[in-house]
Amino acid sequence: MKRKLEFLIYIIVFMFIGCGSSKKVERKDLVWPPPPEKPRIKFIQSYSDRKSIEGSNLGILEEIAGEDVTDALGKPYGVAVDKMGRLYVSETKDPCIFIFDLKNLKMSFMGLSPTGSVRLPLGLTVDTSNVVYVADGKLKTVMVYNQEGELLKTIGNSKDFKNPTSVVVNDSLSRIYIVDSQDHNVKVFTKEGKYLFSFGKRGSGDGEFNYPTNIAIGKDGRLYIVDTINARVEVFDADGNFLFKFGSLGDALGQFTRPKGIALDSQENIYVVDAAFNNFQIFNNKGQLLMFVGSLGKEDGMFWLPAGICIDNNDRIYVVDQMNKRVEVFQLLKYEE
Repeated sequence: MKRKLEFLIYIIVFMFIGCGSSKKVERKDLVWPPPPEKPRIKFIQSYSDRKSIEGSNLGILEEIAGEDVTDALGKPYGVAVDKMGRLYVSETKDPCIFIFDLKNLKMSFMGLSPTGSVRLPLGLTVDTSNVVYVADGKLKTVMVYNQEGELLKTIGNSKDFKNPTSVVVNDSLSRIYIVDSQDHNVKVFTKEGKYLFSFGKRGSGDGEFNYPTNIAIGKDGRLYIVDTINARVEVFDADGNFLFKFGSLGDALGQFTRPKGIALDSQENIYVVDAAFNNFQIFNNKGQLLMFVGSLGKEDGMFWLPAGICIDNNDRIYVVDQMNKRVEVFQLLKYEE
């Protein structure tokens, strides 16, 4: 015990000396497309555990003192961000919701209380009142929490869903759209939990699905649904009427092999994550390819089976890098044309 205390004091002194004498190492910016093209996307940082948000010194002291340091992502899937700067990440290995408070640099959890615990949290979203909605594939419901992490209610049950995987909210219509992957459709409820209607069935025609997984919503209420096995994105109006589609199965630019997460930026460009390509592709609002970001690997800006994606009001892009056990953050760069 005495040696451990002496070692702890030594490390603390070393850190203070090091902080005062070491020079900050500047890392060259990671941008896409690479020079000499004008960059449009810039890598910012990544979050994986408590140390990545609260600081490395805390983590070192905890480890030396013998604390159980287990607050790390294991197999994340979905991601969402609220107006207060809180990043929500669904964790499927040890089921819970990680909350990275980007403003106050703290980490906490949701979905662990006896009355509101999750079992297989997948897609999640946050409405304009900072209410959090989590699709749970094992409980076959959508869990609804307030910003304190208290369970407000659940929407739907095993009679309504086979495998809910993703959820979005249309606040102006007070509607919730939930992708049911194994039922090959989208089910629509009121925010109070009343079932309204569903659209879609299994198939490959317009308006049909083959194991859809993720959904995003545009400013005009349009719905962008990843039709995973059909390797495409289908677009619908708020009432579930088919509008258009883009993408096809293949390994060329603009095609998909295993599309997963989807999100829209402030310009209504469409970002689609592909777990097989280990990247995300960016399309304009007509479904025409603009560029792609990422490749297979463990370094910054690289991915290994990416899954969910979301974009905040400042056009920061958050991508779940599943097998690398982290969320990578990028920034859309804006220029005056």
